[in-house]
Amino acid sequence: MRVLLDTHTAIWWFNDPAALDVQARATLEDGETTAFLSAASVWEAATKAASGRLDLPTTLPEAAQRTGVFELAVRWVHAQRAAELPPIHRDPFDRFLVAQAMVENLVLMTRDALLVRYPVATMLA
Repeated sequence: MRVLLDTHTAIWWFNDPAALDVQARATLEDGETTAFLSAASVWEAATKAASGRLDLPTTLPEAAQRTGVFELAVRWVHAQRAAELPPIHRDPFDRFLVAQAMVENLVLMTRDALLVRYPVATMLA
């Protein structure tokens, strides 16, 4: 399975895996799963950390490298798809993750109830 970690999912996976749903954790521990972290999530977490709204022991890129999670770059096609999404969710970072999952055919691992309303494959985080 190929999964895209929502920002909160990545933070839990890197810092407190027990916070994840049992199936999500098993999926990420499965050697057949390829997990991705979006550059948009890195931007979101760094922005929140800089404003004092998020305290992380290490940056998301460092944690991703340590755990074998792959980088998903921001591409024009992702931006275009995000702009075309219906306004179910107002957060631009979350809309971008939905668009990336759609374009790259990834399962979006999230606990955000609004994101599951988009036509994208999701898994409970």
